[in-house]
Amino acid sequence: MRPTTASLGKPEAAYALMIVMIFTGLTLLVLVGTLSWCQTNANLTDRNNQYFTTLAAAEAATEKVLANLSRDYQSQGESLVAANLEGYRALTPVAGEQSGWANFRFSSADGASSRTTVEKVTAATYTPLQSQYSGIYGLASTYRVISNARMLNTAYTINAALKQDVQLASIPVFQFAIFYSMPLEINPGANMTVTGRVHGNAEIYTQPVSTLTFQSHVTAVGKIISNKSPDDPSARNLSNSHVVYQGEHDANVSSLNLPIGTNNSADAVQAIVNIPPDSEAASSLMGQQRYYNKADLIVLVSNSTTVVKSGRFNNFATTIASGEWNKFLNTNVSFFNKREAKTIKSAELDVAALKTWSQTNTTLQSVLGRDLRSIYVADMRTQSASTEAGVRVKNGQTLPSLGLSVATPNPLYVQGHYNAPAAFLGTTNTSTSLPASLVGDSITVQSSNWSDANAGSDLSSRTAGNTTVNAAFLAGIVPSGGGNYSGGVENFPRFLENWGGKTLTYNGSMVVMFNSKTATAPWGGNDVYSPPTRQWTFDLNFLDATRLPPGTPEVRALVRGQWAAITPGANF
Repeated sequence: MRPTTASLGKPEAAYALMIVMIFTGLTLLVLVGTLSWCQTNANLTDRNNQYFTTLAAAEAATEKVLANLSRDYQSQGESLVAANLEGYRALTPVAGEQSGWANFRFSSADGASSRTTVEKVTAATYTPLQSQYSGIYGLASTYRVISNARMLNTAYTINAALKQDVQLASIPVFQFAIFYSMPLEINPGANMTVTGRVHGNAEIYTQPVSTLTFQSHVTAVGKIISNKSPDDPSARNLSNSHVVYQGEHDANVSSLNLPIGTNNSADAVQAIVNIPPDSEAASSLMGQQRYYNKADLIVLVSNSTTVVKSGRFNNFATTIASGEWNKFLNTNVSFFNKREAKTIKSAELDVAALKTWSQTNTTLQSVLGRDLRSIYVADMRTQSASTEAGVRVKNGQTLPSLGLSVATPNPLYVQGHYNAPAAFLGTTNTSTSLPASLVGDSITVQSSNWSDANAGSDLSSRTAGNTTVNAAFLAGIVPSGGGNYSGGVENFPRFLENWGGKTLTYNGSMVVMFNSKTATAPWGGNDVYSPPTRQWTFDLNFLDATRLPPGTPEVRALVRGQWAAITPGANF
């Protein structure tokens, strides 16, 4: 039988009551501690939530500034950004945009209400870029944006501050191994390795038959899709299809656009290779991007005349006499193009002869003060159903001393080795090559074995020879659609010969900015060509500002750098 308190003596009863009181007190202490811990934890959670909400508001303030700053930079460059700094500093989220912003107070780093700190940190220098453009160089300035925020009418006074550093970068487009301002398709049949950066201002479609390897970063404004374009009618055997990304591959990145003062549609961008209208100022955004306005020498061929003159640098004031220009220019050349099924009536530029003339003439040298670096050729002669105007460069194994950019609104043909010293033919060694680019409506490579006389013959009579071309290419394509495949990057340079067993060694950069306007026959016709062995690499010279081709276009980008929560009131 268990004893009760009543059955205990007085000492025992008092002891038992004391034990009960002790346990009751301990229980109350635990309960009070638990309630206090819960309240403290709830307070910490509330404070934590309030801090991160406030930090998000500060970020929104910096993003509002960056949106306006980016718009101005894309439209008119850094000069407009510098002129608008005070305007950016007055930007903060306001209740008129969203009622919730009435619950926050925004201030700059120095405490000024309804202000945002916006400062230029570094002047423009040619420097490595940050973030998703690491490995690329650009002419870049760094700007810093700081916002302080505080949530109003709350139990806690919590301030949060956020800093964003960005680069306003002008990026030479030839720093990309492949750059497309439109959907990019790359679907090679043989194994293919891309050695440099790749960017597309739309979607990138990959459906190789064998292995396609990207050794560097790949970025797309749209999606990177492991399939063919919906406009591509091709049926491929994909049993051995592999795409290997050895660098990052990022979709939904910011667009990289030319600063041409209008939209960057293919039609708008195509204007950079055209002759400007009389009403357009050369100092306008579009005027600054036109190859016509960048050239040292202008060649204009019409049905009745040929005009050769100096470029905009002296307001086109110096005329080159026919007795001089006929040493390097022939306007009476024709050959057949099997893809176009037309006779090409070509203005032909003999680069070796141009090099000699540039070194020895006094007409252009006296006003230019240096060797020629760039030439613009437009053949405006009347075309017919069976003829097409074109421009061809030949004998270009050795260029003028400062390199050479050749630009034309016509289809452009390059015959034989180009910018390729004999010691390094067939190799990736470009250490002695000069800055060079070829720009046109389309670009067709005619091999070292090309014969105008055989151009209209069957493919078996058009046998190519091993050829090396070291130059950036900027041209148009015939896009997929209407039951035709564009040919993809693998067929961006066009061919007209039987390259079976022969190699095209190409070191450069391939840039597609627009649709071809003249050479519009689709890829894939019969008896046109058989493909070469493609030994193609990105020319690392183009990462050096001093070795970029003359007149290289530059796209603009706002490149995000450091993002950090900082101490409120700090300015670092």
